[in-house]
Amino acid sequence: MNEERELVINPVVQTSVQHNTQVVSNIRNLTASLFGVAAGTLGLESYPGFVFYLVGTLIVSLLIFVFRAEGKPSEYFHRPLGDLWGGEVFGGLSSFVLTWTLFYGLVRA
Repeated sequence: MNEERELVINPVVQTSVQHNTQVVSNIRNLTASLFGVAAGTLGLESYPGFVFYLVGTLIVSLLIFVFRAEGKPSEYFHRPLGDLWGGEVFGGLSSFVLTWTLFYGLVRA
C-alpha cells in the first residue's frame, strides 16, 4: 500500500532508470580496462590481480554511490543493491583479464 502511494507521488520513469543503468555499465567497463592496464603494468599475478580488480570495483561503486547517486541510490536505480553494487562486476571481468594479460606481456617482454 505504501509502495503504491510512493509511486504515485514519485513515479519511476523507466527510460531514466535504463539510462542510469547504462551509465553505470559504461563506467564499469571503462574502469575494468583501466584496472587491467594498471594490474598488468604493476606485474600482478594470480590472486593479487583479481583482488586488485575487486577492490577497484568496490571503490568505483563507492564513488558512484557518493558522487553520481548522491547517497540515495533508490532514487536513481530500480534495484539499488543489484544495479549499483553488484551489477556488471563479472561483466567487466573479461575486459579486465584481456587488458591485464596484454599489458603484463608488454611490460615483461
